[in-house]
Amino acid sequence: MSRLADWLAGRRRVPGGDGRTGPPRSSNGASSHHLVWEVPAGSWVGAEATLEVVESPTVPRLHFWALQVGMEDRGRRGGGAHLGLQWHRPHPGSTAVNWGGYGPDGAELAGSTSPLPSATGNPNTRDLPWLPGRPYRLAVGPSPVPAPDGTAAWRGTVTDLVTGEATVVRDLYAPGRTITGPVVWSEVFADCDAPRAAVAWSDLAVVDADGGTRAVTRVHTTYQAVAQGGCWTSDSWLDGRRVVQASGVTRRTPSGAVLDLGGGQDRERS
Repeated sequence: MSRLADWLAGRRRVPGGDGRTGPPRSSNGASSHHLVWEVPAGSWVGAEATLEVVESPTVPRLHFWALQVGMEDRGRRGGGAHLGLQWHRPHPGSTAVNWGGYGPDGAELAGSTSPLPSATGNPNTRDLPWLPGRPYRLAVGPSPVPAPDGTAAWRGTVTDLVTGEATVVRDLYAPGRTITGPVVWSEVFADCDAPRAAVAWSDLAVVDADGGTRAVTRVHTTYQAVAQGGCWTSDSWLDGRRVVQASGVTRRTPSGAVLDLGGGQDRERS
């Protein structure tokens, strides 16, 4: 599972590696890149994004694509969590879903027991038969079921937009009344020169307490630095009104670039 706390605190510098070949040399063995949302002013209790795996991995190494949010209570941090799909060999068909996170002290968040089975027995990572080329709606928000410890329960749900089937992964327990700092990201444990894999993100939105949604149309790119164990072979680019994140490619979009999903210029990719 992604070490969210490591990313929030900043990756440590690691020796060796050119970021183009061989395994990532980060502390968790992965290379990550993010799309940081420009969130409209307001008080938000949920976030949603549509994820499609457009090019499946071809190597038996973990790939994790997720929506991440922080939880907050009147300025006090309650932790953060990530909901996403995984290409994870131990699970049936190598497909799984993960909804987990960490408190402000770095401890893993507790939560409810998922109704989904898990080949690995991990409470956060569960079997889910997702399909490439199919859009899935990831949604994080308050659960209708109270947390047993008096904090707050946050529900992670994945909806297949072809069948309309909504799958509740589980609830996580973390203090907070609102969400903050939503991002989407790719975390790849494959070698930097592994064959290309890619996902597309679209229809980003934040949700208010009344269930109203507000579109997020601008994101900022970030990449894990090679000095911190990341790969040069990751990139993000606009494809109509969605953003593609890929590994095993030549980077053309620099870190800090602003991508406009509201109608920015397309870029052809080979």
